[in-house]
Amino acid sequence: MRNNERYTIGNRKVAIIGSGYVGSSIAYALALRDIAREIVMIDINTEKTAGEAWDIRHGISSMGTSDLYVGDYSDCADCDLIVITAGRGRKTGESRVDLISDNVDIMHLVIRQIKRYYTRGVILVISNPVDILTYKATEWMELPDGMVFGSGCVLDTSRFVRTIADYAEIGTGFVNGYLVGEHGDDQVPIWSRVTIAGIDIDEYCHEMGIEWNEEVKGKLAQKTKIMGGEIIKAKGRTHYGIATCVCYLADAIINQRPTIASVSSTLKGEHGVRGVALSVPSVIGPVGVQQRIREKWEANEYRAFFDAVENQRKILNSL
Repeated sequence: MRNNERYTIGNRKVAIIGSGYVGSSIAYALALRDIAREIVMIDINTEKTAGEAWDIRHGISSMGTSDLYVGDYSDCADCDLIVITAGRGRKTGESRVDLISDNVDIMHLVIRQIKRYYTRGVILVISNPVDILTYKATEWMELPDGMVFGSGCVLDTSRFVRTIADYAEIGTGFVNGYLVGEHGDDQVPIWSRVTIAGIDIDEYCHEMGIEWNEEVKGKLAQKTKIMGGEIIKAKGRTHYGIATCVCYLADAIINQRPTIASVSSTLKGEHGVRGVALSVPSVIGPVGVQQRIREKWEANEYRAFFDAVENQRKILNSL
């Protein structure tokens, strides 16, 4: 725990703000995994939310023990985790940054309502643009460092690992790597830290006779970057991937099984950066981001990360 403090988990209660495709998929995934004892879905469209809750409840009676129901902001009290998915979704051809004007206002309204009833727990921001909204939510909630964080590059990292695994024709469990920076166009692959079966990826590909050079790395990074947009183009939205990633983070928080993930939080001097929220590898546990991991990258990776920092600062200064 941060500063060796102990944090007692309550009733394994999760509130999900927003019951659109993302929020409902998260509720469904949490229920299937039996991660939370209590899941409350909160949305201004109570009729649709009730339908989503009934649909999930009807299927989990033989698979889990979660109590899932429709509530309101007063149910944010005594939560171990509050997941915010509310906001306008990305349309075909839009970047996540295009959502700023609408979703900053929505986030402010959501945070004001949460603060009325908040007593405990971690705030996890999913809404896009997640880095900007994480920074603003952190500012507005006024909680200890790390108790508000965003999903950030956790899904991008999962896509990155899958892309590498498919190229190397090996299972994802053997690939270790991550992206940092923005959940968006300024995501940065940290190739200097990628391993396959514990072996540096350059060495692994050389030994296995797999073509490996800057051109290949560029193609894999670009494929990872555009994957979300390609899914939206094909089916109109993304929601299953992020729901799975939220389960991974929720398990670390609620069931006190700390893990490491590249998530977004307001930086406090890591890599010499303050005053923006971006993804770096972080230890996730019952109090949220317990520690941001400081490590050395290659010079070109630092340059790309600092470009992301400057772009985030420009956006924040324009708000």
